[in-house]
Amino acid sequence: MQPFNNFILAILLLTLSLNANAQSLNPPSDLRVDLLLNTDKVWKNGLPVAVSLQQAKQSTISYQMARIPNQTPYFSWVINDHLEGSFQTAYRILVASSAENLKANKGDFWDSGKVIKSQQTGIIYNGRKLNPNTVYYWKVRTWNNKQTASDFSQASSFITESTLKPYQAAHQPLVKSLQKPVFSKQLNSLSTLYDFGKDAFGLLKMRISSLSDGDTMLVHIGEAIDSLRRVDRKPRGTIRYRLIKLPLLKGEHSYDLKFLADERNTGSKAILMPDYIGEVLPFRYVELEKNDKVVIEVQRYVVNYPFNDQASSFKSSDTLLNKIWDLSKHTIKATSFTGLYVDGDRERIPYEADALINQLSHYASDAEFNMAKRSLDYLIYHATWPTEWSLQNLLVAWNDYLYSGDIRTVQLLYPQLKPKLLLALARPDGLISTKTGKQDSSFTKSIHFSTFNGETVLKDIVDWPQKGGFGLPPSYPGETDGFVFTNYNAVVNAFHYQALICMKDLAEALGEKEDAIFYTQLAKKVKQAFQHSFINPTTGTVKDGEDTMHSSLHANMLALAFNLVPNVNKASVIAHIRTRGMACSVYGAQFLLDALYDANEAEYGLQLLTSTDKRSWYNMLRSGSTMTTEAWDTDYKNNQDWNHAWGAAPANIIVRKLMGVEPLSPAFGVIQIKPQPGTLNSAELQLSTLHGKIKIAFNKTPKQFQLKVSIPPNTKGLVYLPRQTESDRILMNEKPLTTTQDGKFWVIRDVKSGTHTWQVRYQ
Repeated sequence: MQPFNNFILAILLLTLSLNANAQSLNPPSDLRVDLLLNTDKVWKNGLPVAVSLQQAKQSTISYQMARIPNQTPYFSWVINDHLEGSFQTAYRILVASSAENLKANKGDFWDSGKVIKSQQTGIIYNGRKLNPNTVYYWKVRTWNNKQTASDFSQASSFITESTLKPYQAAHQPLVKSLQKPVFSKQLNSLSTLYDFGKDAFGLLKMRISSLSDGDTMLVHIGEAIDSLRRVDRKPRGTIRYRLIKLPLLKGEHSYDLKFLADERNTGSKAILMPDYIGEVLPFRYVELEKNDKVVIEVQRYVVNYPFNDQASSFKSSDTLLNKIWDLSKHTIKATSFTGLYVDGDRERIPYEADALINQLSHYASDAEFNMAKRSLDYLIYHATWPTEWSLQNLLVAWNDYLYSGDIRTVQLLYPQLKPKLLLALARPDGLISTKTGKQDSSFTKSIHFSTFNGETVLKDIVDWPQKGGFGLPPSYPGETDGFVFTNYNAVVNAFHYQALICMKDLAEALGEKEDAIFYTQLAKKVKQAFQHSFINPTTGTVKDGEDTMHSSLHANMLALAFNLVPNVNKASVIAHIRTRGMACSVYGAQFLLDALYDANEAEYGLQLLTSTDKRSWYNMLRSGSTMTTEAWDTDYKNNQDWNHAWGAAPANIIVRKLMGVEPLSPAFGVIQIKPQPGTLNSAELQLSTLHGKIKIAFNKTPKQFQLKVSIPPNTKGLVYLPRQTESDRILMNEKPLTTTQDGKFWVIRDVKSGTHTWQVRYQ
């Protein structure tokens, strides 16, 4: 009987093993509808409440919740199978009209059945027609490449809009969070200073006890403090300060202070705050002149678009770089306070250039994609005046598709994107100009531009402010590095070329084959004309325009960033760029750093990122700001503010270029990992995507470079390792690896999902 018992035992162990494997696949998580997380959450006046969508719908109380506006919404989820090389082979979605039906696995509105597909993002709803203003419940399960099925995910729900459309970008409501000061100090017998640690857009809430009615407390609110460590009553530029004379009631009472609207940032072009939030002010400090009043509590409501603080993290061996990352990431969260990408508090107006940098740094900080979609849609129909910024719509559109994988916004706006290329301003060789009399009314109408701050036609900007530009004395040189404006401008045409490349890629993604061919050919023609017209044959650098020999930083860095510099000229262009330092604004720094890292100039890129000169992010910290500023210093723009996200380029530069994590296919289906440490000894990054979290850490010594990478299931990676010589020894997971080289890098292709470690040992 012993052999038979052994056989039974073996069968039992095998069964247990199979069951364990079957249970090892965790259910999907991070369920999204039309790219939105947490569609089942409810808020009241911006604060979260424990109320279901169905309860909120039936209530007479005004609640806020995300409403899905689309007739056929998209579904997505994150796979939680961490076996090496794991990928999804099938899924099943259930959508039900009630929580009870869903719990019983009855998808009475849609049961997709087992769909044999690896797709986990952008799954198009294909069930019964959805009804307006209705709550639906859904969940999903998946199968992996070992044919192991997960359990169903936790149930989620969503509510539809009152009118359903073919497509409109969904969005969350603005939310509030209540914060206490991190520090308080009695300044004298009358005044106390409260410090919330970081600047943010918000409202003030206090609880105060007073001995009599009709008494008044002076409340000083601001972003900066003066040399006496009091709230700065006369800050420079448009750094914010408010004095509120608060009437008090006898006894102990709570007070929610109201801020009066500012004429500048509540004008016809500004994005207004919704009534359920109210008017906000950016502030960090509160100083109370309290006399005999007793202050029980001082708190701040912080207002922003929903933001996942845990979605990204970065830490390196350079403490200053870490502070610059924190500065930039916080800026992205704090400046989301209107739900669209705006220029900051001074105007609260969306601008295309702000939107591009904001978009890239938002993706680097949080896996949120709909603010970019909504901002693009808004900007298409609310054009601003700079020539280059019209062209940047195409860059925003391409990034939207590349990072989100959802092309619906681009598809909807495709006819409106075409005029933004400014082809109506082109001459036969493809170069464009705003100064040759071609801006007639039909042109401006085609790009949805009427007037803006007195401008009636597009004008080239290069950088801002220009010489004597708004906010500067007439004699001040501005931020354009002495750029010489001629009829045909190298900077404008560099953006024109890049816009054509983006349009070609978008046309291909949309299946517009004839358009793709047209834009490919036109981009080739523009590149040839650019190099013929703007390359100085003597110096090899890029001239500002056809009718000048001046070579600014901007002409050279943008040509380099957009791959317009012939290989034979790159050394000359890079050498020239190095002589100019940071001779651009915080906006221009985005393209300067892009150009340097793309040219493998990582050491110089890191040097600029961590510079302590006046033109640096360190100077923003040194000045006392906790958000990135509109200019390097108020000396360079005397009306600047302290809450401008177009200064937050380090967030995306650290992720995309220094750590080298970029999508090579939509939604990070294929992930490029190309760290360029420069002089940095170590760093680690976590980045959330629609496929899940990417983790990367490196350590560098003179003898070796070690890289550890975790990439999520259902993706693959293309990994680059810094190369020194042909004699480098490469190991993967402690085993020798033979691979190919690409310039200054060793390349490992088709890296499977999971966690891997590489070492490059230098001889």
